[in-house]
Amino acid sequence: MKLPTIIEAEKRLNEAELRNPGNWIGHSKTAALCAKAIAEHCDDLDADTAYILGLLHDIGRREGVTDMRHIIDGCNYMNSLGYDDCARICLTHSFPYKDIRSYNGQNDCTAKETDFIIIFLNKIEYDDYDRLIQLCDALALQNGATYIEKRLVDVVMRRGFNDMTIPKWKAFLDLKDYFDQKTRTDIYQLIGVIPSSR
Repeated sequence: MKLPTIIEAEKRLNEAELRNPGNWIGHSKTAALCAKAIAEHCDDLDADTAYILGLLHDIGRREGVTDMRHIIDGCNYMNSLGYDDCARICLTHSFPYKDIRSYNGQNDCTAKETDFIIIFLNKIEYDDYDRLIQLCDALALQNGATYIEKRLVDVVMRRGFNDMTIPKWKAFLDLKDYFDQKTRTDIYQLIGVIPSSR
């Protein structure tokens, strides 16, 4: 995979915070910690890779206060640095349900950018890093991990509800089930939302 080191990824996020401070920084850090904790219990996932991808999934927000445009900005920024796999995650993390209309918020991308996202999503098959960061995006508040349902309601309260919201919510819950099975435990225990029974 083409990725920065952890030190570089953290540096990129710190630089982004100076450009556009906000709750998204804490959210990104939480997503990274969740991704690492879950990946540590998956035989075929690397915890450091998961941490880096989680840390940088929203890096497009460095460009300012935008909506769907942050995924294109993140993709372009990561590609400019040669980090293709981070660029991919910037695009896929918002779409556990593979339909651009499922995005919660406004499409502030150009028509050309919108077409690019649609073609990209239709062309690729998600791997478990895509799925993991999609899940962790839905587990991460700015101040720590939470239940998926709480995060989904938080997003809808800020960005609105549309015809694709329910299918998207179902996709997130399916991801939770998938990683529960993959880790052979309740991922809420792994990320500290509920106490471990071990």
